[in-house]
Amino acid sequence: MKRLGLLFLLVVILALCWYLFMKPFDYLVRFETRGNAGTINQTLKTWNTTQENAAITAQQDLYEIVQQLPAGDTQHEYHWKITPESDTTSLVQVYVTGADSSFKDRAAILFSDTQFEKETRKRVTDFARYLNDHLDKFRVRITGITELPATFSACTQLETSQIGKAFGMMKNYPLLSEVMAADSVPLNGRPYVELQQWNRKKDSISFKFCYPIMQTDSLPLHQEIHYTERPGIRAIKAVYNGNYLTSDRAWYALLNYAKKNGLETTGLPIEVFFNNPNMGGNELEWTAEIYLPLKSEND
Repeated sequence: MKRLGLLFLLVVILALCWYLFMKPFDYLVRFETRGNAGTINQTLKTWNTTQENAAITAQQDLYEIVQQLPAGDTQHEYHWKITPESDTTSLVQVYVTGADSSFKDRAAILFSDTQFEKETRKRVTDFARYLNDHLDKFRVRITGITELPATFSACTQLETSQIGKAFGMMKNYPLLSEVMAADSVPLNGRPYVELQQWNRKKDSISFKFCYPIMQTDSLPLHQEIHYTERPGIRAIKAVYNGNYLTSDRAWYALLNYAKKNGLETTGLPIEVFFNNPNMGGNELEWTAEIYLPLKSEND
């Protein structure tokens, strides 16, 4: 009995030593939420821009982000870890460390609800509300594998951030429409974006913004416009409703669907747009069809 008591005491002392001196973080907050890792990752980065003097300092992949947030005259490190629980839900864990945390600070957390803990919970709760608000503003529905028809198009070439894609489209929309209209070139479908590169660590993309047109012998020449023929493509299709600024939420849903079903894809989505954002209106009524091409034998 005495040995058991001594063993228990030793375990308690070791646990206290680990907590007070070796534990790699000061406080942990966790919550479950709707949304896949990609959506949470991108929403966290947007929320970061709303926080004064905040900065994303590291990203290992979609599932881990390190953020610095101010706390008075110092900085706190928030290490966000996202763990998928299903196709539509995730567990978010936030490991928080104070820049000048001490033995005294960690001991205080054991016996009271400190200002550090209150501020941490408030910030994480603020993000969780921000995320839920965003999730209510769009919808994604995957319909399965389909064929995207071949088309001939007039295109412009752009390089932007993911969030900058819609602004690039809005800038080039008048250019394409005015040049085609000036020469009475008949349109032959809805405008679309075709990704050519996607750097998921830097959130940067290279893409073509295109108008499908009827191919004729005399097409207008313009230094910013080129013509291309896109072959028919087998792809996984999703229907997205919401602001086109965040249509990339469908990209992550398609990638998850492909992974779950063992499908090899190019990883470069094609978006077909059914509404003109310049006309405004209820964003949940804006529609885009998002296609994730399957790899062919030639890829």
